Amino acid sequence: MNKKQFSILLVLFLVVGGLGLYVARQNKAGWSPSGSSTGQNVLADFNVNDVVHVLIKQSQGEVNVRKKGDIWTVAERNDYPANFQQISEFILKMHDIKSVQSMQVGASQRGRLEVEEPGKGQKAGTVVEFRDASEKPVRHFILGKSHTHKSGDASPMGEGGYPDGRYILASADSDHVDVVSDPLSMAEPKPDQWLDKTFFKVERPASIDLVSSVATNSWKVSRESESGEWKLDAPKTEEHLDITKTSSFASGLSNPSFSDVVTNSSEASSNIAAGLQLNLGTFDHFTYHLTVATNVGENYFLSLKVAATLPKERTAAKDEKPDDKKRLDKEFADKNKQLEEKLKQEQGYEKWVYQVSKWSIDPLLKERNQLLVEKKPEVKAAGTNALPFEIPNPEIPPAK
Repeated sequence: MNKKQFSILLVLFLVVGGLGLYVARQNKAGWSPSGSSTGQNVLADFNVNDVVHVLIKQSQGEVNVRKKGDIWTVAERNDYPANFQQISEFILKMHDIKSVQSMQVGASQRGRLEVEEPGKGQKAGTVVEFRDASEKPVRHFILGKSHTHKSGDASPMGEGGYPDGRYILASADSDHVDVVSDPLSMAEPKPDQWLDKTFFKVERPASIDLVSSVATNSWKVSRESESGEWKLDAPKTEEHLDITKTSSFASGLSNPSFSDVVTNSSEASSNIAAGLQLNLGTFDHFTYHLTVATNVGENYFLSLKVAATLPKERTAAKDEKPDDKKRLDKEFADKNKQLEEKLKQEQGYEKWVYQVSKWSIDPLLKERNQLLVEKKPEVKAAGTNALPFEIPNPEIPPAK
């Protein structure tokens, strides 16, 4: 490396290093501390075990998540089980959340940061209240607008930044607003977002039976083993199952999910009554009876019944050795216990009607003719003396 090349590299190093230092200082300036509360817990210490009710409220609505017995439920969804992990993480996060910036804000300036109580102006915030068993507030605070990290480059949305924190008014009589380094985007009064989305799972399916109000659309397929091909039940002479259209049947409902539960029972009942019946049997002796109502926007209404006839004893093989019998009997008992627990859990879903996305169940809602090999159009046979194509008459040159 000659002297000139070394000088160029040195200049480049200093430029890059200077830019890095500038960016670091700009980021640090975004969280310039002011006030003695910086670095301390925003909310005064409270006992998280006392919290049995979480209220999240905005001007347009609210959600109430309550602990009933050992189960957290969502009141706005007829006490459907709530996501315990999500709730506990939120409570613990608010218990430990610290201020990265604190500022003195007068009452007239609260609207600018959106930390007003709902109903007190257009710039109201999100009220969060943790309550104890006697419905007494353990903590009451207001989440304001997001704090935005300013960026030199404009985003495709036309904004020069992204949310990296949030303003919090810790109590109604406080004259300080804190900023925390978490947007707290989960703190929204949307009941469907707080539901426990654990759902039933059809594992190792052996048969699938679709019952339509139009008899010619109904069908049933089954297979003899997990690796076997699906076979159409009672096919007509000209009917041949297209295996490319049944390739997804083995995993069709192995991990279904729902977007929401239905609270309007009359609406659900009228749609469910006219729905399709989908029955699935498994190699583990489970039977799922699903009723699927169509034409409800982006989702289907779905209700289910689950049953199982589990064998009480294992059939031993001939000449089975004592050690093998002991091991296999234990495996059989352990598997049966798991299946019994699965049955109990899934039967708990029976009293609800669910909104399930269409894409997750559409592959199983085919009409009978949609599962068959498509018939090729018939080609008319040509006459015995006719050619399948015409030969143009060539021009005959004049005689010389």
